[in-house]
Amino acid sequence: MTKLSGRAFYESLGSPKKIIAPMVDQSELGWRLLSRAHGADLCYTPMLHARLFAESEKYRDQNFLAGHDGNKETDRPLVVQFCANDPEVLLQAAKLVEDQCDAVDLNLGCPQNIAKRGKYGSFLQEDWDLIYKLINILHVNLKIPVTAKIRIFPDKEKTLKYAKMVLSAGAQILTVHGRTREMKGQQTGLADWQMIRFLRDNLPPETVIFANGNILYHEDISRCLEITGADGVMAAEGSLYNPAIFQKEVTYSESIPDSKELIDELYPRVDVLLREYYEILKSTPGEATRLAAKSHFFRLLRPFLPIYTDVRQEIAKINRNTTIEDYEKITISVEEIVRGLLADEENQKKDTIVRSSQPMDESGAVYKDIPFWRVQPYFRPVSGQILYGGKRKSDPAAAESGNKPAEKKERLETVEVPVALSA
Repeated sequence: MTKLSGRAFYESLGSPKKIIAPMVDQSELGWRLLSRAHGADLCYTPMLHARLFAESEKYRDQNFLAGHDGNKETDRPLVVQFCANDPEVLLQAAKLVEDQCDAVDLNLGCPQNIAKRGKYGSFLQEDWDLIYKLINILHVNLKIPVTAKIRIFPDKEKTLKYAKMVLSAGAQILTVHGRTREMKGQQTGLADWQMIRFLRDNLPPETVIFANGNILYHEDISRCLEITGADGVMAAEGSLYNPAIFQKEVTYSESIPDSKELIDELYPRVDVLLREYYEILKSTPGEATRLAAKSHFFRLLRPFLPIYTDVRQEIAKINRNTTIEDYEKITISVEEIVRGLLADEENQKKDTIVRSSQPMDESGAVYKDIPFWRVQPYFRPVSGQILYGGKRKSDPAAAESGNKPAEKKERLETVEVPVALSA
């Protein structure tokens, strides 16, 4: 059977436009199942360490459970991502999954210090010969295609030359994270969509490009596709805080739901989404899914936890010995709290989405005030603070002290407007 390439391969996947990014310990099977239920067309696994995957059966069982990860009925299309710096080891690892996924991806974007110490991810950017060998050995020897996820350089021409090298090595899809290696943590800043557009305009038309970065709201998807000319949009943090980010494509003019049903679809209540995730967690095997649950509980409930710090404390207690019944207790507690909140007529009136009159940037994007009992975007703090309405305030989710009942009421009535910050 001839291995598909380029756009033919992309079309064989169903021409996906809404893609869940490879995230360390966060795009595991349970989360992928939730994401697919809410509109994701294509999912990537978490970044897997090629050497450990090739050498350790325990590591493989923990991170890629045969018969479940990559299941043809429930978990496809799927791309398995590896980080690596040894072509032979990478091929050995990839061979172990080539019958359980649609492609293997090389991580060339991880900017963390652990990647620097291990010499992988974005810290291979200076070693183009090695990158070529890593991609090409998979291209030549696998039955399935190889793809790559890169970060940009500050210089356009260098970025274009880099992208051409990656493609010439055999990558069939190029995912471009529109940030440099230095843009991480509190220096993250905005992803450069114009750089992605530059690549789109200067690479062969048959090149398949996924754009990554700046996806906070549903309408960012269509805007990103229009501005970058990319074939698909990949979301990472945006999907972790609102897994319904891909539920429905809307434009800015359509972005304020005018019906209760649409609000529930775009910005689900935290209790509803937590229950859905818990049911997946309960029925999905694999250590990776269970170990990721604590982090997912925190992110799904992020706007809710600064107010109900008792729930936050229960999640903080989760460890390897936590039972599925403990997760259900937390889920039930959140359900009871939200049910009580919405039994109040005043809160029912506030269960709506309010647009800010002030654009966040030149695109016309505006911040939405969303009730804390609904999932919503995360605006990354800078120096421990978030920019609200032009003024910096402490990130409420980072506060350790508990909120008193009076403070709960104040938070209900406060509209905070972040501007010009990216997830």
